[in-house]
Amino acid sequence: MKRNIIILGIVIVILIGALCFYFFYLQNPGRQVLAQVNGEKITLKEFNRELEKVESPLKEMLKENPQQLLEGFIMNKILLQEAKKQGITPPVKTYKDTDKEALSPEEVLVGELVKKKFSTPPVVTKEEIKALYPMLKARLGGKSLEEVSPMIEQLIREMKQQEEMKQYMAELRTSAKVEIDQIRLQKIAFKPPESNTEEELKKALSGGKPLLVDFGANSCLPCRQLRPILKEVAKDFAGKAEILVIDIYKYQKLALEYKIQVLPTLVFFDNKGKEVFRQPGVMTKDQIAAKLKEFGAGT
Repeated sequence: MKRNIIILGIVIVILIGALCFYFFYLQNPGRQVLAQVNGEKITLKEFNRELEKVESPLKEMLKENPQQLLEGFIMNKILLQEAKKQGITPPVKTYKDTDKEALSPEEVLVGELVKKKFSTPPVVTKEEIKALYPMLKARLGGKSLEEVSPMIEQLIREMKQQEEMKQYMAELRTSAKVEIDQIRLQKIAFKPPESNTEEELKKALSGGKPLLVDFGANSCLPCRQLRPILKEVAKDFAGKAEILVIDIYKYQKLALEYKIQVLPTLVFFDNKGKEVFRQPGVMTKDQIAAKLKEFGAGT
C-alpha cells in the first residue's frame, strides 16, 4: 500500500512537471514559432510586439487576419537578409541627423538596400507623357500639356518605381525559403464581427421604424472606424430606429440589389421601408442622428 502511494506521488510529480514544461516553456510566446525565413525564426512574441504598435481599428483587423501582418514581417526579414548578404552597412551619422529622423538599425539597412537597388530613376519618355495627359487633363484644370508635363513625368516615374519595387520584392519572396505554421496562425486569429443577415434586413424594412443600413465590409478600414459610431447611434435611438450592418462580401446579392459601389455606403429608409437617402462614405454621429430624426426617428 505504502509502495503504491509512493508510485502515485511520483506519477503526480511527473505530470505536474510535464504541465509546467508545456505551459511555461513550450507555450511561451518567445518559443512559439509562427514562421521561418531562410532558417531565421519569427516568434509569436515578435509578432505580438509588432501588433501592439498598430492602432485600432486596424489592430483588430490584423488580429482577425494575422497572415496579413505576418507577410509584412516576412518581407521585412527577407529585405534585411538581402541587405546583409550584399554587405550593406548603415551610413555614418552626422550632427545633421535629428532624433525625429531616427530609424531602427534594421530600417536603415533596408532603406540603404532600396536606395542601392533603385539608384537610377526610371526613364520617362515624351510619348508616355502625351499618352497619359488626356486622362488627367480634366483633373488638372484643363492646363496645356506644356504646363503639366513635369508633373505628369514625376507621376509616371513614381508609378514605375512602385512597379519595379513590387517586382523586386516578389522575386525575393519567391526565391526565399519561407515556412509558415498555418495551424498556429489559425489558432491566434480572432473571429471577425458578425454581419446582419438578409432575413434581418427584410424584417427591419417591414418593422415600421426608420432604418439605417451600413453596407460595408470587415476588411474595410473606414467601415471599421464607423462601427463604434453606429453602436452609439443604435443605443441613442433604441426603440426609435433600427441600425444594421451588412457585409457586402458575405451578401453580394444585396450589394448588387442596392447598387453599392463605395464602401461604406449608408442607406436610410423611412418607417415604410422606402429608401429616402444614401451617403457613400462615412458620416459623423451628429449627421447620422440628424438624418434619422429627419426621417421620423425622433418622434
